[in-house]
Amino acid sequence: MRAMVLPKFGGPELFQLQDVPKPSPGPGEILVKVIASGVNPVDAKLRAGGYRLKIDTPAILGYDASGIIESVGAGVPEFKPGDEVYYSPELQGNNRGTYAEYNVVKASIAAKKPKGLSFEEAAAIPLAGGTAWEAVIRRINIRLGETILINGASGGVGSFALQFAKAAGAKVIASASAKNHQLLNELGADIIIDYSKENIPEAALRETNGAGVDAAFDIQGENIISRCLVGIRPFGRAASILPPQGDLTLLYLKNITLHGVFLIRERRRLEEMALLFERKIVKPVIEILPLEKVSQAHERIDSGHGRGKIVLKIAEN
Repeated sequence: MRAMVLPKFGGPELFQLQDVPKPSPGPGEILVKVIASGVNPVDAKLRAGGYRLKIDTPAILGYDASGIIESVGAGVPEFKPGDEVYYSPELQGNNRGTYAEYNVVKASIAAKKPKGLSFEEAAAIPLAGGTAWEAVIRRINIRLGETILINGASGGVGSFALQFAKAAGAKVIASASAKNHQLLNELGADIIIDYSKENIPEAALRETNGAGVDAAFDIQGENIISRCLVGIRPFGRAASILPPQGDLTLLYLKNITLHGVFLIRERRRLEEMALLFERKIVKPVIEILPLEKVSQAHERIDSGHGRGKIVLKIAEN
């Protein structure tokens, strides 16, 4: 099968298109013909060799996929060949990802592809959408009439988080660079902040008449959550997908609950999200590139100015 192989850690230019052995499913596993694979920031961190979940090289990266089941291993009654699925493979120790024509994955973490979505759209959802769902819906538990601040709302995770919060009936204050403000407006943001020109916590206080937002979600890391604590109301909630930095004193003084979010793979979350996509309440924001352009995709990830998700088209369905 064709696969983009990373022979050693380093820059985006290292990827090589190679012919590698096609895998076979074991007990509890499915073999998927991969139609499309999402590209995520964690892919770029793994490629560079600087991420805590280090893998061995040579490696096939890729941790988002949608495709068609070709065969099933023993003990998988819920799927059959020909079923259309989407999923995010495990990260830890997995150097056989989805930048390839075929991928083997545990059946327990795959789900039926949402009806009405293309394979490219579906491949954008599992990791980024799942992270946003876990943070905004499950952990923060945003509710009707509440206000949430989302930092980095134009990227893969942020664009899903914004839409999930709106679907839950929340008011969304979203931050992004000026070039992405039109996208945030299209996705339903109520208030849009240019983080390069405005003080985010001050804007949050201004837009809530000094009360502070009910919740904040940070996708960018560094010391953003610590800076935003002043803009969160007492007994509010916050979530971050990266380790928080800076002075967290206000977390204690204001009785704010902070959730650290690291995505655990499961089928149930994919099934929970699917209905919103099937009803067109939430839509993936994607750019499609061929598998051979994976280096270009990683260059864009490295630039740090993402807009939605980049998806690699690997095969025709």
